[in-house]
Amino acid sequence: MNKINMKNYGLTEKFINESSLYENLTIGRIISQYKDLYKVITEKGEYRAQISGKFRFNASRLLDYPAVGDFVMLEIIENVQGNAIIYNILTRKSAFNRKAAGTANETQVVASNIDTIFICMSLNNDFNLRRLERYIGIGWDSGATPVIVLTKSDLCADLEQKLLEVDSVALGIDVIVTSSMSEDGYSSVKKYLKKGTTIAFMGSSGVGKTTLINRLLGENVYETKEIRNDDKGKHTTTRRELIALPNGCVVIDTPGMRELGVESADLSKTFVDIDELSLSCKFSDCTHTNEPKCAVREAVKNGFLSEERLNSYFKLKKEAKYDGLSSRQVENSKIDEMFKKFGGKKNARKYIKEKNKNRMDY
Repeated sequence: MNKINMKNYGLTEKFINESSLYENLTIGRIISQYKDLYKVITEKGEYRAQISGKFRFNASRLLDYPAVGDFVMLEIIENVQGNAIIYNILTRKSAFNRKAAGTANETQVVASNIDTIFICMSLNNDFNLRRLERYIGIGWDSGATPVIVLTKSDLCADLEQKLLEVDSVALGIDVIVTSSMSEDGYSSVKKYLKKGTTIAFMGSSGVGKTTLINRLLGENVYETKEIRNDDKGKHTTTRRELIALPNGCVVIDTPGMRELGVESADLSKTFVDIDELSLSCKFSDCTHTNEPKCAVREAVKNGFLSEERLNSYFKLKKEAKYDGLSSRQVENSKIDEMFKKFGGKKNARKYIKEKNKNRMDY
């Protein structure tokens, strides 16, 4: 049997080195999930997997459970048809997180170990700058590099105006335009498809994520649907799935998310214009609401910054629990939150040291 080259599935030396801490287990990557069942790819092939009882007992949050894109350590049960048990998740290098639907405080991993996030937005009636800002904020916060992919340019009558609007919020981010109507309509994305890298496709329902993936595969492998009468797309993808492209790159297709709950966002990169303006405010902890000599408010007054963008900034700060904080305070808050469950940085170091010492205890 020919072995699968896991490096084409994003396996790096970092993961290989970490996997060496676990004896008698096999490294694999989760390529899809359905409720409590996972499909995992290894060098020996694909397996259906479940988490171990101890794993389930120790998992206290949604974040603790495996997600599509995770590298995991598993035991392959040879005597059972293609089944395996997952014992550990290897340290994620990046993760696109959002607030889980229907919960108050839970965070859900949409996809992990991503190199690039394609934030897909169509240029028809689904065009929405405020939603785009939300995706950008979470995208930067994930640790991956966001790229904006504008789809359905053939349905846009004012492309130049739309591009100007996108440029006003996509500061420091590549923006590419695609169309499904021509054979080379997606050629602009190919330079990002590098061997061994992982690209996640994010965006609302019906923006053309699956159509784009079919084009990259060279055939219509995955189902798509025509747009509705209101010019918005129909939802087709029902679950996250990691897909291997012929050139050794992998992509993750995700269901559309019209409502994107924000748990954490990198506001300094998403709103770099506001961040730079705030340096000229009279007070270093200016909240840009009613303080005197506020450079941000002055920019709005003079038409250099839109009121809508500033309101979006305030809204995302509030959702991400940074309401009323300055840029520096936001960064400190994120660091404190990171170590909160350990009871502080000192206890976190102790926990990590103890965990490394007992890694062999399954």
